Amino acid sequence: MEEVIAQIFSIARGMWRFRWAGLVVAWVVGGIGAVVAFKVPDRYEATARIFVDTQSILKPLMSGLAVQPNVDQQVAMLSRTLISRPNIEKLVRMADLDLKSESKAQQDALIEGLMKTVSIKSTGRDNLYTLSYQESDKDKAKRVIQSMVSIFVESSLGASRKDTDSAKVFLDEQIKTYESKLEEAEGRLKEFRLRNIDMQTGDGKDSAGRLAEASQALETAKLQLREAEQSRDAAKKQLDAEKGGSAADTVTQSLLQESSLSVATPEIDGRLEAQRRNLDGLLQRYTEQHPDVVSTRRLIVELEKQKKKEVAELRKAALAVPTSTGGPSASLASQELARMLATSEVQVAALRARVSEFQTRYTQAKALTRTSPQIEAEAAQLNRDYAIVKQNYESLVARRQSAVMSGDLDMASGVVDFRLIDPPRVSPKPVSPNRMLLLLVALGASVAAGLAVTFAASQVRPVFDDVHQLRAKTGLPLLGVVSMILSDDDKKRERTGRIRFLAGSGGLLASYLVAIVTVSILASRQVG
Repeated sequence: MEEVIAQIFSIARGMWRFRWAGLVVAWVVGGIGAVVAFKVPDRYEATARIFVDTQSILKPLMSGLAVQPNVDQQVAMLSRTLISRPNIEKLVRMADLDLKSESKAQQDALIEGLMKTVSIKSTGRDNLYTLSYQESDKDKAKRVIQSMVSIFVESSLGASRKDTDSAKVFLDEQIKTYESKLEEAEGRLKEFRLRNIDMQTGDGKDSAGRLAEASQALETAKLQLREAEQSRDAAKKQLDAEKGGSAADTVTQSLLQESSLSVATPEIDGRLEAQRRNLDGLLQRYTEQHPDVVSTRRLIVELEKQKKKEVAELRKAALAVPTSTGGPSASLASQELARMLATSEVQVAALRARVSEFQTRYTQAKALTRTSPQIEAEAAQLNRDYAIVKQNYESLVARRQSAVMSGDLDMASGVVDFRLIDPPRVSPKPVSPNRMLLLLVALGASVAAGLAVTFAASQVRPVFDDVHQLRAKTGLPLLGVVSMILSDDDKKRERTGRIRFLAGSGGLLASYLVAIVTVSILASRQVG
């Protein structure tokens, strides 16, 4: 530690030898620093505050009808990208800053300077933005901020309109494409239906369903035919017995009544069967409350009532035949049996025709089951492709309408409200430079320059003023030391030199102190 202290004192003694050179350098550097501190022009700051209100009553009202972008995110992104070269070039033209630019290089330098000095700061969640710019000319600074406010508002609206227009153009192109695809799909579906028109049914059943329906109808018709044949055979037996003698009149009369009870109504039965099939087809497509379903059910009920009425009339007519034997009664029974036999024959013939027709339909349906799966698969594929293209087309049309409404919503007042909280204003006193700080920095720089010069000179022309230092540096034995005895005049001159040096150093410090006090007084007057 003692060696370090001794070395420090040795360096200080060496620097003291060149103190006058250091003092001169300090004065020169201090003077230059003071001139620079006072020559730097005052800069005034122009500011403005804008509040972006994104909470509009139109947003909840138009929810689901129009596309509503994240306005907060758009405004935040706009604030971060507003200071771009195109916007700054526009600002230069709006604020008439390019009037003094005589060359392209000067204009580029002006733009680069503005991009570095113009600032936009956000307070965060409140959507409050502060625009600021510093310039030595108050009017110029205010014009720049006014232009920035205009660009801030116009850029937001312009970007929104541009996005809406781009979306509509893209949607129009896609709609045209899908419109042509939809026409092609409709054409293919139309050709398929015309090519297979014989296999199409209104109930929407497949080949297996149609085959099952034909089989059920055929079995029903065969059952009705067997019933009609049995009824005919019974009538024929009774008629033969009536012709054979009157001894069996009572039996014939009872058989006649039983036969009348089993008489069918083929016309009404056919209509009932057709209406039931129609009802099954309607229930596959509609609900119970559909008007067609309700009317079909009502018609079935009326036909069933009509059938019951006719059966009741036949039963009444059969019961009205007298049971006594005799010539006129037997003749009347024979006539009735003959009439019933003829009716049964007609019914059997009609049912045979029905069975034949249903047999033909069943055969055709069974034959179609071998080829219909491929056709049905092709129809399903065509319908699926058509449904997908149609759904996409309708979705694009709806989105285009939504985009149009979104553009109208963006242009409507109150969607995004830019409120100028603080209009552009210039600070009454300069915000920079801080001359007091500059003077202190210049003072420190002058002192540092003086010390640096004295240290450098002491290192360039070193002097050994210590015995131990000389012995350590040369490595030679030291025999003795000769001391220097100063006279009174030498001591007086040395004392006078110290006083002059202290006066010179104090003068430098006093000059800076006066300058700092002066700057402080002037600043306080400007504030007042």
